Amino acid sequence: MKAFPIVAVLALVGFAPVQQTDFEWKGRIERGRAIEIKGVIGSIRALPASGDQVEVTAIKDEGRRGDPDEVTFEVVEHADGVTICAMYPSDRWDEPNECRPMRGGRMSTRDNDTEVEFTVHVPSGVNFVGKTVIGDVEAESLDGDVVARTVNGDVDVSTSGFAEGSTVNGSVYATLGRGDWTGVLEFSTVNGSITVELPDGIGAEVTAKTVNGGIESDFPVTIRGRFGPRRITGTIGDGGRRLRLETVNGTIRLRQGR
Repeated sequence: MKAFPIVAVLALVGFAPVQQTDFEWKGRIERGRAIEIKGVIGSIRALPASGDQVEVTAIKDEGRRGDPDEVTFEVVEHADGVTICAMYPSDRWDEPNECRPMRGGRMSTRDNDTEVEFTVHVPSGVNFVGKTVIGDVEAESLDGDVVARTVNGDVDVSTSGFAEGSTVNGSVYATLGRGDWTGVLEFSTVNGSITVELPDGIGAEVTAKTVNGGIESDFPVTIRGRFGPRRITGTIGDGGRRLRLETVNGTIRLRQGR
């Protein structure tokens, strides 16, 4: 039996080139402040950092239209942390795209479907915000609060803090480690299911609504007012903070964590 084909394959595997990144940023962000990533086309993945610095990398993948070199990156430092945007050619000649924190700025694309995949390493205590239009947003085993939003893609979050998530075409999965948020936490989609795991012993005022699907809860819920198989308004535990879950085509599940 000839052995050299196997040796050749192993050699090729051993010397396979590492994919080059198109963008890198590294820096320290104070605990309680956020690293925010804004994309248009492409997924965003956040992982725990091994040290005290945030590390952001991005890889561009050429699409069918447009020049990948026309897609650039912008970093904005502000009082609440750092915002990093993938900047595409604007869909309006008289209104350029703008990278600004949170709900500010403008993100669009014209004749350019270059895909930008972000990977973010987030230190303990730093919050994470990930927003894109086409692509998944994932945050795995973080130690801070999380906001994850997309339009066409899934949201999958696990954190020792609390989180919010939304999409239009996709499902939402979230595991929260804390239950002491203020205001309202919202999870929503149109075409997809919602699964939220909450810590044991939590108290919350819950509103859950679906049109084509069901509602499941590991927690006893004290119902207030009208209820049915597709809509409930009620209290978990001692109540207090508010939790809103809404989909059109999908099932809503409240799971009890540890």
